[in-house]
Amino acid sequence: MKRSCLKYFLLYLVIFLPLYVAADNVKSIGVPYVQNYPKSVYLSGNQNWSIAKDKQGIMYFGNAQGLLSYDGKYWQQYKMPNQQIVRSVATGNDGVIYVGSFGEFGYWKVVDKRLKYFSLINLIPKQHKMTDEIWKIYVDGKRVIFQSFTTIYIYEHKKISVIKSTGSFLFLHKVDQRFIVEELGKGLFELKDYKLAPLNNIGQPLPESILSILPYKNGQLLIGTSKAGLFLYDGQRYTPFKTPANTFLQTYQLNNGVQVFGKYYAYGTILNGLIIIDQDGNIVQQINKSSGLQNNTVLSIYADNEQNLWTGLDNGIDRIELNSPLYFYFDKTGMFGTVYSSLIYNNKIYLGTNQGLFSSPWVDGKGQHFKPFNFKLIPHSQGQVWDLSLIDGQLLCGHNDGTFSVNDNTIEKVSSISGGWTIKKLNDDYLIQGTYTGLVLYKKDAGRWKYFYKIENFKEPSRYIEQDSKGDIWVSHAYRGLYKLTLSPDFKKVINVKYYDERNGLPSSYNVNLFTLENKLLYSSDKGFLTFDEISNRFTPYEILNKFIGSFANSNKVINAGNKKYWFINHGKMALVNFAQPGKIDIDSNRFSVLDGRMVQYYENISKISDQIYLISVDDGFVIYNANEPKTNKKISLPSVLIRKIEDITDTYATISEVGNTESAIEIPFGRNNIRVSYTLPYYRQAKIKFQYFLEGYSKQWSDWSTASQKDFTNLEGGNYKFLVRAKIDDQTLSETTAFEFTVLPPFYASKWAFGFYLILLIILLYIGKKLYEKKLLRDQLAITAKIQAEKEIFLKKEAETTEKQIVKLQTEKLHAELAGKSRELANSAMSLVYKNELLKKISEEIIKLKDEHGKKLSEDQLRRIQKVIDEGMNDDRDWNLFENSFNEAHESFFKKLKANHPDLVPNDLKLCAYLHMNMSSKELASLLNITLRGVEIRRYRLRKKLNVPHDKNLVEFLMEL
Repeated sequence: MKRSCLKYFLLYLVIFLPLYVAADNVKSIGVPYVQNYPKSVYLSGNQNWSIAKDKQGIMYFGNAQGLLSYDGKYWQQYKMPNQQIVRSVATGNDGVIYVGSFGEFGYWKVVDKRLKYFSLINLIPKQHKMTDEIWKIYVDGKRVIFQSFTTIYIYEHKKISVIKSTGSFLFLHKVDQRFIVEELGKGLFELKDYKLAPLNNIGQPLPESILSILPYKNGQLLIGTSKAGLFLYDGQRYTPFKTPANTFLQTYQLNNGVQVFGKYYAYGTILNGLIIIDQDGNIVQQINKSSGLQNNTVLSIYADNEQNLWTGLDNGIDRIELNSPLYFYFDKTGMFGTVYSSLIYNNKIYLGTNQGLFSSPWVDGKGQHFKPFNFKLIPHSQGQVWDLSLIDGQLLCGHNDGTFSVNDNTIEKVSSISGGWTIKKLNDDYLIQGTYTGLVLYKKDAGRWKYFYKIENFKEPSRYIEQDSKGDIWVSHAYRGLYKLTLSPDFKKVINVKYYDERNGLPSSYNVNLFTLENKLLYSSDKGFLTFDEISNRFTPYEILNKFIGSFANSNKVINAGNKKYWFINHGKMALVNFAQPGKIDIDSNRFSVLDGRMVQYYENISKISDQIYLISVDDGFVIYNANEPKTNKKISLPSVLIRKIEDITDTYATISEVGNTESAIEIPFGRNNIRVSYTLPYYRQAKIKFQYFLEGYSKQWSDWSTASQKDFTNLEGGNYKFLVRAKIDDQTLSETTAFEFTVLPPFYASKWAFGFYLILLIILLYIGKKLYEKKLLRDQLAITAKIQAEKEIFLKKEAETTEKQIVKLQTEKLHAELAGKSRELANSAMSLVYKNELLKKISEEIIKLKDEHGKKLSEDQLRRIQKVIDEGMNDDRDWNLFENSFNEAHESFFKKLKANHPDLVPNDLKLCAYLHMNMSSKELASLLNITLRGVEIRRYRLRKKLNVPHDKNLVEFLMEL
């Protein structure tokens, strides 16, 4: 069984290992993509002395201002207790980050949701005082090794063991599972357990200043020295490794090294960046400040598990993306200006720029020797170069000064017509060229293209030209509109011109270009691609293509890439679109995002070197794209998304947790229930990274994919939440889902303590309520009794009032009866007086008529005496007094009011008033007063004046109202 398994394993290695190895090659053309992280980005010190990566994928850097971390999105700085420089850093599988500096070493660990530093120097035995810097740290299983120039400290089981040197150490190196250190003046020693054992050497001694020891084939060691170059050690002797790299490393002073892909070695130098060599010592890559690094002094170097080479520089941090499909060459010196066109021909690379035509020897990259480009200006080519075209083995250069034929490093003028923008084959015998002033014909003569004729009847600037299926020539004006030209049979003149603009369906007359896609003529515009309908003589949107290629429907240029592939360039952004599969369009744009905005707009140029390699012109150089690169048998394994900071954003920003992926529970007070969750994918290669999140207990569905790496949640209700997030790179590979749980505490009035308080309060309230209810019952009983008593008293009072009212009524009625009786008596008395006075008056009248026995009238004396008696009877005061008493009894307040209001009234006036109050007629008044009717009227008139009775007021009514 074991033999069978071993057989299958060996077969797997034989078949698949070469494929994996072939995939991990460092190219020797150009330089790989270098991503710069300047100080202005990571906001810490210039120098970066060491680099490490933890199991989560977070990068750590020993920086001049402390420990620096980077997770692909966020940089974070952690200062040492005394602000020391961190010279060394290493990571353990338990998430601990070990650091070393001057007079200090220890580790950083997440405690209480924050990264906290713990010093280990207190564990050093007292007799071994630490007085120097820690330069190297290695994690070896359960022990951690710290190395300074005088001492090696081994931390294990919370104890520190000390290994001293009789002289001085330089650097400790880890080679596989071995630890080898140089003791100055004595050579190399291997650390075994807690002792140093010298390495065997039966040959020449090894030079000092060993700065790199790496594993080499056949169990050998590859040793790099500061100024003496490279050496090999086979376990018995040191032998110089004779390689072309030695001169470079000796000249520019090797400083550090790391193995790459198991078969390459990258060495950083003090003076000139870094080089990468193969196992034979050939330089396959050289990267320095002129080719992308920020600084030529490489203080530290680290190869991670994602084919990234990290460099800690004297000023900045750089990431080199090895095994990238894109390799670059940039003109950092500004020698050749802006690149408009590029092409490879006869083992030379040509660059057409705004300053002229430059060339350099071209290495196809099939070998493993790195040769830097050496561009030189081709004599007499100064000026603007627009186009480089290779047609039938002849290289033609469209120039501001005309058109030239290029042969090696010389040029020959073919045409003097200025501004050769584009040139295309008209047929096997003719070329047609668009220039500043129209169209030009070239004809093949003895196998060479030569100027033939300037086409007549058309002088417009011709930026793009294409021939349709009918043989007509379409011309895109350099600035405005399209032309369709019909040429004469000999092609020498235009016999028909049609101009097209908005009236023919173009969205705009400006920026309209034309290209051929799969033998179909297309017209590009800012509103998408168009096709031309011959019948209607109008342009219509090419809906099918526009729909499938999305944002690239607005491309301003299309370049044929061969094999049914085309480059679509949308105003600085580019994509490779594959039409090979019928009914399916494959768009690859993510890997080219690093080139966005770096091409010369409207003059983008991509030339095909081979079936899978392309040369892309950019502003200050060129890029080589190897389409074969992604076709490996390696499946990309994405790291997990990391939850980073959790922040309180309720009013002022405050950090709840520096690390979301922690085992400790995170509880958020209800009053601070507005939070921000930051997350990242520690994937460092160039890719378009998108995130999708879902908050259980809050969200209804997963969010849309977005490049945003943080999310705010506001007004969260109390409860338990689980935040889920995942990532996707290049819209293809999906990461695992990361979960982060937290709790929003209920408000104080809904907490457990609050509910307990509520229960106690409820019991107290029930007890108080019972007592209050009992008191209320007693109070209500007393109130009811009092109410009944009050109602009884009210009833009795009402009864008494009713009785009293009846008594009053009876008394009133009695008084009224008495008053009526008295009034009647008064009236009767008054009538009696009237009757008496009338009777006396009649008697007086009759006496005058009396005669004596002699028939004579009575004597006047007799009459006078009788009349006196009558007058006394009529004016008897007793009658008035009796009447007055009776009147006062009936109207007791009448005279009082009258006298009070009118004190000037005399008794006769009072009598008249009394008689008038009784509503007596004037005749009755005259009888009572013993005056004539005229006298009554006079007295009434005088009385009115005394009483000031208004003219419209009746005197009787006035007196009756008193």
